[in-house]
Amino acid sequence: MRSALAATASRLRLFSLRELAVHRRRTIASITVMAVSAMYLVAVLGIFGSITGSVNRLSDGIAGIATLEVSGVTDAGFPDSVQADVARVPGVAAAAPLIRTAASTASGTVLLFGADASSVALAGALADALARPPAGLSRTPSGVQVGPGVGHAKGDGFRLGSTWVTVTQVLTGKHLADLNGGNYVLAPLALAQQITGRQGQLDSILITTKPGTDPAAVRAAVTSAVNGRAVVAEPRMRATRAGDGVRLMNYMALMGAAVALVVGAFLVYTTMTMAIAQRRPAISTLRAIGGRRATIVADLLGEAAALGVLGGALGSVLGIALGCLAIRRLPPAITQGIEASVEYWLPGYALPAAMAATVLSSVAAAAMAARGVYKVSPIEALAPVGASAADLVPRRLRMASGVAAVAVMAVALLIIVEHRGTTSLAAMIAVFCAEIALGFALTASLVTAAASAARIFGTVGAVGAATLERAPRRVWATVMTVLIAVVTTVVITGTDNDMISSARAIFAPAADVDVWVSADPPDTFATDALPQDLEQQVAAIPGVARVCPGAYGFAVIGGTRVMLDGFSPGSADPLFRALDERVRGDVLDGRGVVLSQSLGTTLRVRAGDQLSLQTPRGPREAAVLALVPYFSTVIGTVGIGLDQLRSWFDRPAVTTLQVTAAEGVDPGRLLSEVRRVVPEPNQVYDGRAALAGLEAPLHQSMVIATAVWVIVVFVAAIALFTTLTLSVLERRREIGVLRAIGADRRFTVQMVLAEAAGIGMTGGVAGLLIGLTDQWLYSLVSAEIMNFTVTFRPSPVAPAYALGAVAISLLGSVPPSRRAARLNIIEAVASE
Repeated sequence: MRSALAATASRLRLFSLRELAVHRRRTIASITVMAVSAMYLVAVLGIFGSITGSVNRLSDGIAGIATLEVSGVTDAGFPDSVQADVARVPGVAAAAPLIRTAASTASGTVLLFGADASSVALAGALADALARPPAGLSRTPSGVQVGPGVGHAKGDGFRLGSTWVTVTQVLTGKHLADLNGGNYVLAPLALAQQITGRQGQLDSILITTKPGTDPAAVRAAVTSAVNGRAVVAEPRMRATRAGDGVRLMNYMALMGAAVALVVGAFLVYTTMTMAIAQRRPAISTLRAIGGRRATIVADLLGEAAALGVLGGALGSVLGIALGCLAIRRLPPAITQGIEASVEYWLPGYALPAAMAATVLSSVAAAAMAARGVYKVSPIEALAPVGASAADLVPRRLRMASGVAAVAVMAVALLIIVEHRGTTSLAAMIAVFCAEIALGFALTASLVTAAASAARIFGTVGAVGAATLERAPRRVWATVMTVLIAVVTTVVITGTDNDMISSARAIFAPAADVDVWVSADPPDTFATDALPQDLEQQVAAIPGVARVCPGAYGFAVIGGTRVMLDGFSPGSADPLFRALDERVRGDVLDGRGVVLSQSLGTTLRVRAGDQLSLQTPRGPREAAVLALVPYFSTVIGTVGIGLDQLRSWFDRPAVTTLQVTAAEGVDPGRLLSEVRRVVPEPNQVYDGRAALAGLEAPLHQSMVIATAVWVIVVFVAAIALFTTLTLSVLERRREIGVLRAIGADRRFTVQMVLAEAAGIGMTGGVAGLLIGLTDQWLYSLVSAEIMNFTVTFRPSPVAPAYALGAVAISLLGSVPPSRRAARLNIIEAVASE
């Protein structure tokens, strides 16, 4: 056994590890692309896990042993009379009322809890603080307890919202410090209602059940008692709703990770193919002295697994760092409405999943390349490159690959064109893989095209063309590397431009408003209330022709977190402007609501259907007047008349004002006048800033796709350089003979450049055509992700990407060509 292990270790050290070390660039390129794949997978899982995990930990800490939660339909909460109805339900042991909402302080936003002694029965993190309140709390009318992350000491006074409060105790201990990162304030329920302006309202009721009761029966009874005025669910349902806000980012990142995995698998395949070609003499020697094919293949698969492990490990570390960075820089529109402070938390399955993905991709790709070991006899393996059967692609295999690729593409195209939801994402990745397989089936055509392109450059091109035709596998791999880089560039840049221009067309009405007023910055949802009399004050400013109020608010409909958008006559709201005049009138008159297309799909309703809405005043029935293609970072939007929003959802406040300048009034001057009237910290900005704010989440989500593009192009350049270098090394004797019979160094350099130009031209043109096709397909898939129609527009600069492929090919060929020119003639001729 020891001798066998020693032999295996020596073989791996001499052949596998030595090859990986000698061909550093090729090894680094493979590890890099696998690291990129793992990095994105870990980052995506970390971002999603951090948001849902933070909300879960907060909910678990507050809920304790509670099995049910009654929560508000909107962020305005529900009447506190519901608590008495719930407490009377048979089987309910405790029904603890809570205020849980964000509140502003001079140093930032904190989470405000309002609770009474009944929350002690929950046995949650705050139970001890509520069971044994500080002695001075009852004597301090505005006394509160604070978490250690708030930054105030006992006896400090500070402004919480619009109320001055005094710290009676700093809550310490691990479980209290871990709760929302210690960034919270605990106040008596009545005080919390006063601070938030929610007298007579609650945000939550946490319910424990009596021993021996049927949980399902208790839930049904509680639901009946609530009578649609609030949402009844498990406490952890909050995390599911919080995750809705990052779906867009997850889709974009997962698609980027999938593309990186495909590119990585392809690069490993080409790497192993090159390694087998270059090690053919060594492999033949092993075969001649009794080495078994299975052993050699196992060694090659071991190399690929090592590349996958190294790439996965490096990518996992980078993914954790990227996830931590992303959590601190999440777009405000995504985190808005999430009550918990989002802290980085990596799910336990993230690292194993990333490692498994990279290792399996590497091994699967290497297994396809290693089949060449079984095709060549020991004697034939000693033949020069191009003269062995391993250098030829079997016709039967190419035909099978072509048929399979066409079949996969046909099915995938059917799914994409018919808009089969998120299944279209998997179909698009399948199309990408099928295109690579189709390229394999067309190996002979690609090699012929590259050789024909090289012949354009005269005598040097003819010699380069002959070289290309002698090594079809290597040429195919190089052409496909260039093709993938061009396709990725065309698709990502083109799709990004298509999405932004299409979204801008939807949001354009916002730019027509001279002045916007809201309590929130333009890159967030305007859900916070403006001062009550602000509309009248702004309307009285000289030069104001009209003030149009509006209101936004989060709500739960059908178990899904959505945005309520309140319309008033003359509004420039993009969703309102997307409706025709008849539907606008119907919405304003209260005859129904409109839904974003994505929400209609989620709720499985169509125009003309009746939709049941839970409201703080009980269930309401509304007709669905239209489904509108509309982009939003939340799962969907409900457009409703402002008066109806106020009466149904207990939201009397206005959250936005659209100010129109009178004729002849300078909008810039009016903006300054409005700023003088509107008190801080409310926001005043023009239409261009409003449009930029609406587009901001889209731009931020596309950073991931842009990063994938940059890395793929970089890796393709490395792979191209490595392949061309290998081509020079394989032809050392040939180049030496050419030099010996009179070819000068300039001829040698031009020959390699002509070879690279032929490869670049073929890969560039083919990549441009496929890239434009894929861009069109991605525009269809993007409509499923973005929830609005994405119009395909070929970029006028797309042909420049094909020229860029030629330029990269030429640049990648410069070092190998210089190396070829410097070859010592005697050593080159004697190399074989």
